[in-house]
Amino acid sequence: MQFLLKWTYYLGISILGMDYSYVIINTDATFNLQLQLKLQEYEDLYYTGSAADVDEGINLILKVLPDLVIVNLGNQPSQMFGMVAELHQYLERNPLLIAISTTKNLAYNAIKSGFYDYWLFPTSEFEIRKTVFKIRKQVPKESLPTTLCLKTYNDYHYLDTSEILYLKADNNSTDFFMRDGKRISAYKTLKTFEGLLPKNFIRIHQSYILNTKYVSRINFGKSTCSLRNSDYQLPFSKSYRDRIDELKTLLSKNAIRSLN
Repeated sequence: MQFLLKWTYYLGISILGMDYSYVIINTDATFNLQLQLKLQEYEDLYYTGSAADVDEGINLILKVLPDLVIVNLGNQPSQMFGMVAELHQYLERNPLLIAISTTKNLAYNAIKSGFYDYWLFPTSEFEIRKTVFKIRKQVPKESLPTTLCLKTYNDYHYLDTSEILYLKADNNSTDFFMRDGKRISAYKTLKTFEGLLPKNFIRIHQSYILNTKYVSRINFGKSTCSLRNSDYQLPFSKSYRDRIDELKTLLSKNAIRSLN
């Protein structure tokens, strides 16, 4: 039985850091999934998609505007290097690019082309950790909030958005359901939070916003989303079906599938 604790607060914002979003450009879906699993160790890294080639990669980067782009140079390094130059035509500032290759031969050209770092394949845990810590030190994310401060009078309660499973509308207030089983309420409508939360939160129903990081199953027959490590099944409505379709594409793209 879950422990439910309820507080009621007004909304405030506290600036305490932000996730680094990343995408992968690589044709090997199995490798992409393995890399995602390695990067799950770092709670401030957030996967937002993958692409198989340069054109698809540029489109994805312009669509989701990631902080990091991990690129497998593969057999077409010149096209990948050209992608960096092309991005400068559209973006005021390029995301940080990390190159992956089976040899060190392309390292010099990669750095000269504007890549931030270079990983040898297979990628080692140590090399990944060094890059992540270097990014945290050199490119601190302090401009956007990831902590909600719910306050009433002189009482302040801080919510780490990475610990929020989902939000539920309750008349003119909103309930936050947390990973530890707590339920926390604020005297604000669900729509108030829709534009404040990080981009991994999406609205799926008039009454629900969920954290996509915890989605373990999408059942289109029952129109529900199940959340990892819990019994929660949240309904989604037809008016938000396009968001569910995008979420399904994102979650399925690099999954290892079992075909029936």
